[in-house]
Amino acid sequence: MSDTLSISAGADSAELPITEGSIRATDLRAIQTPEGPLASFDPGFVNTASCHSSITYIDGDAGILEYRGYPIEQLAENATHLEVAYLLLKGELPTADQLAEWDKLVNTHRFVHENVGRFIQAYRHDAHPMAKMMAAVASMQTFYPSSRRLDDPGARDMNIVRLIAKIPTMAAWSYRHSIGRHFVYPNDELGYVDNFLAMLFQSQQRVYRADPRVSRAMEVLFILHADHEQNCSTNAVRSVASAGNDVYTSAGAGIGALFGPLHGGANEAVLKMLREIGSKDRIPEFIDGVKSGKARLMGFGHRVYKNYDPRAKVIKKSTEEVFEVTGVNPLLEIAVELEKIALNDEYFVRRRLYPNVDFYSGLIYEALRFPPEMFTVLFAVPRTAGWCAQWLEGVTDPEQKIMRPKQLYTGHRDRSYVPLGQR
Repeated sequence: MSDTLSISAGADSAELPITEGSIRATDLRAIQTPEGPLASFDPGFVNTASCHSSITYIDGDAGILEYRGYPIEQLAENATHLEVAYLLLKGELPTADQLAEWDKLVNTHRFVHENVGRFIQAYRHDAHPMAKMMAAVASMQTFYPSSRRLDDPGARDMNIVRLIAKIPTMAAWSYRHSIGRHFVYPNDELGYVDNFLAMLFQSQQRVYRADPRVSRAMEVLFILHADHEQNCSTNAVRSVASAGNDVYTSAGAGIGALFGPLHGGANEAVLKMLREIGSKDRIPEFIDGVKSGKARLMGFGHRVYKNYDPRAKVIKKSTEEVFEVTGVNPLLEIAVELEKIALNDEYFVRRRLYPNVDFYSGLIYEALRFPPEMFTVLFAVPRTAGWCAQWLEGVTDPEQKIMRPKQLYTGHRDRSYVPLGQR
């Protein structure tokens, strides 16, 4: 016997089948109300499933994050970002030969058209790097018209490769333009992350080579940020894609969503909080302020995770390794003590306010001397792999329709036009 949900309103009633822990929202239309067919109201899609997906699994209560069934902890410990990108896109981990071929394919498409560089240079130097990168990515569709052939598997795959390959170049150029430095072109001698770091930081060296500990920390950050289920930016990507848009236009929408301080700017808010605290001896005062509503504890708690964010556990180790290279950020001492107190304070334990990935990622970026406005860019580069996987899944899903949520209208009705002279 299958589970059903019994629902009634007035003279109407219905038994709605429950499958996969959900009901079909369109089944609610069987119930009539004075305002019309019954609908669900869910601002922010807090409890609404918009698609089927086999890419990322999250159990927020248990603190579990998996890509295609593989625990994030194992991937961060053993894989590379491009290996994870392959997994997200193809559904399986690559063999050694497949990974070598995939690495070569991506790394031979790093260069971007010179006109893209001119788009970036057309901005003021102090324009936000995310705005520059959003424009650069959206422009890619004009260079690769084949990207609009959504029914062509070869065109889809090739343009995904191009975007994953070129996004570090566009991000690095957006940064270099912000600091008034010349663009550094991709170097085929270097891997994905090392090449990105070289394009960011190369000065007079013939070949810039990052400390292996920094490279590995960035690799881990890239893996942790590669995908995160149907978050705001991924939903934006899927929504724009549902209208028949190419991967570049759709990813540009994802960048725009990630640009929002409520989505991509959380780690910057953590640093601001730690600076305002100032020293370890002021933490008790700050904690009291949080409890009384006078201060906000940034980097703790998550809309999905009601347990310790599994990404935060991984990234904490990377933070320590980066500081071996750069020296200890004085904010780290405050962060560690704040975490210790919060994890043992009944007020925060009862509310399940555990550290999330943003609590430590900002410390790494600052230790590497990135300005705060670059933090979101460093989030967008790895998330592009997830956006591409989600875009591909969406445009090939026979269930997918153009997204158009309902609304509950609260405005005027049946008004008559009043001539201008009579108003």
